[in-house]
Amino acid sequence: MTERADDVWAAYMALATHNLTAWRRAVADELDLPFGRARVLRRLVERPMGMKELADATLIDAPAATVAVNDLERRGLVERLVDPENRRSKTVSLTPAGREACARVELVRPAAPAEFAALDPDDLEALAGILERVSRAASARAAGAEPVVARG
Repeated sequence: MTERADDVWAAYMALATHNLTAWRRAVADELDLPFGRARVLRRLVERPMGMKELADATLIDAPAATVAVNDLERRGLVERLVDPENRRSKTVSLTPAGREACARVELVRPAAPAEFAALDPDDLEALAGILERVSRAASARAAGAEPVVARG
């Protein structure tokens, strides 16, 4: 990676994180859950996790993860299952209702921030293409593929 890539990423993150409040509120409203619970659900989409791993993945401490999982389990969104590799341990996985809730989160579309008014239609199409390539690379990396490196 280059220093320029780091600069672009920092600018993107600053814009995105500055404008997350409305999206988080919309997600919480859609699920009728605190946003932190939605974050726990979304971490379980790819695979079940143990409690410590889930706490680490959601950047919360173990007691908070336990409280969140207890709440989500009461609501029928997750279940604790015996870990087949360590029968003394449990993993947390989504129920069908939990998967449906996560699918609903994917449909929550906040309005673009006001800063996007600086982009003309061609700029928006170029940005959409760039983000699509980055998204495909992220999906490939998550599936274990080697990262694609741009030339130039």
